[in-house]
Amino acid sequence: MTTAREIADTGAQILTAVRTVVVGMDDPLEIALASILAGGHVLFEDVPGLGKTLAARSLASALGLFFRRLQCTPDMLPGDVTGSYVYAPDSGEFVFRPGPIFTGLLLADEINRTTPKTQSAMLEAMAERQVTVEGNSFPLPAPFHVIATSNPIEFEGTYALPEAQLDRFMVRLSIGYPEAEGEAQILQNRVLRQEEATHVPSVVDAPRLAELQAAVEAIHVDQDITRYCVEIVRATRGAPQVEVGASPRGSLGLVLLGRALAALDGRDFVRPDDIKRIAVPVLAHRLTLTPQAWSQGASAADVVRSVIGQVAVPPTVRALG
Repeated sequence: MTTAREIADTGAQILTAVRTVVVGMDDPLEIALASILAGGHVLFEDVPGLGKTLAARSLASALGLFFRRLQCTPDMLPGDVTGSYVYAPDSGEFVFRPGPIFTGLLLADEINRTTPKTQSAMLEAMAERQVTVEGNSFPLPAPFHVIATSNPIEFEGTYALPEAQLDRFMVRLSIGYPEAEGEAQILQNRVLRQEEATHVPSVVDAPRLAELQAAVEAIHVDQDITRYCVEIVRATRGAPQVEVGASPRGSLGLVLLGRALAALDGRDFVRPDDIKRIAVPVLAHRLTLTPQAWSQGASAADVVRSVIGQVAVPPTVRALG
């Protein structure tokens, strides 16, 4: 059985490999890796040009996963994602031709540029690791993960992700602009490469990743920690700025991602600080603010931070925090 120390060592190697080409994303990269180790999907939401696509491609390469990129557009159809039946002249029958979703890691680039009908084509795949076309179900490769990108500042020609779609993402991450030194390093790396293409070596392969994911399942979660997660999520439902709070899937996301973060830290148990660190990326995109809060400039992230400050850490695990 793979130990937490082994997960931490392997995780450090993966992040080191990715950071050879991705600069200034240390925290988002670690949380994205933890999300994959926890079996989840990742949404990067930020302005264009910050390296979201490069980060997804680099993670896929370091994890040894077959990678496909889907550039979302308004005219894209569900069959362009899942695949469809096509006529085979040789046999005189219709045969299923798999779409780009049949991969290890799918990058859905600018997912908010395609229509809700096409966005929903990914729901079954993200939740059940299968797609259904004309009544026939087809299993996806294992492991299977989706990393999507979204531009939050552009509204013309875009379609906001519905709550059901957002809820399928374990985390929503914002990268932000790099520091001056980091941006200079990006330029220097490009000059030294002398080409546009980047290369990240594989640290693990798909079977080894599956072993790491299975080992994360063995990380201990104290009952007081699970109760702490529940109290945080319940507090979002009662916040005055919130119209619809986080669902139980949010509570589950805190626990699952908390285990993965603990493993990446070499621990076989979850601490309250793990939950505090991931509360915003796990919960903020699951909240619907009231019109009054929205008009006053409030953000879901601020609500989650306020809730974290109000919910008491369980006394039996306070010392671990």
